[in-house]
Amino acid sequence: MAMLRRLVRSSPSLSYSSLIPPAFLISCRGLTTKLFVGGLSFYTNDKGLSEAFSQYGQVIEAQIVTDRVSDRSKGFGFVTFASEDEAHKALEEMNGKALNGRVIFVDYAKPKANYGGGMPIARGPPDPMKDS
Repeated sequence: MAMLRRLVRSSPSLSYSSLIPPAFLISCRGLTTKLFVGGLSFYTNDKGLSEAFSQYGQVIEAQIVTDRVSDRSKGFGFVTFASEDEAHKALEEMNGKALNGRVIFVDYAKPKANYGGGMPIARGPPDPMKDS
């Protein structure tokens, strides 16, 4: 980190923001345009969710989270907007409103937590103890 500070100070054309990878900036921006929608009816589908939120701006994606085994809705989903302003307007207007007979709550989506990369933690039975 100290090396980075010295490099930025020594070269006036460099800044911290120019050293941040563009993919990181895009992913951060994506979080402010993606909304979490909870309290959904089990009868709400992706198309219905998209239609409900499209009156506040251009919906890029609307996705209901489903159970892998039963393929039923888990009662929440995500809506991604084209801009931060549209997402903020939808959050303000839709939070606490009824959709398909259920009161929904809307918030900004949080980043996904990484829980080990998908590899199982179990390593098998313990090694047998050796008699000495």
